[in-house]
Amino acid sequence: MIFKKMAEIIAEHIGGDAAEITENTTFEELGVDSLDTVEMVMKLEEELDVELELEGKFDTVGDLAKFIESKLA
Repeated sequence: MIFKKMAEIIAEHIGGDAAEITENTTFEELGVDSLDTVEMVMKLEEELDVELELEGKFDTVGDLAKFIESKLA
């Protein structure tokens, strides 16, 4: 669920197709920098009504999704 929602938010942010984003897709491949990541996490927090503290840098969309899922568990 988290990954799918993230893919939708990322696609909306970069003007791409969520179906083309996989868990192994890197943020670098998407042209997403750390500021973009923070903005997208803020949007995800708003949509899920949670507060997340990013801890470090995430290379792939799947890594970030797993981190968020661990915070929601």
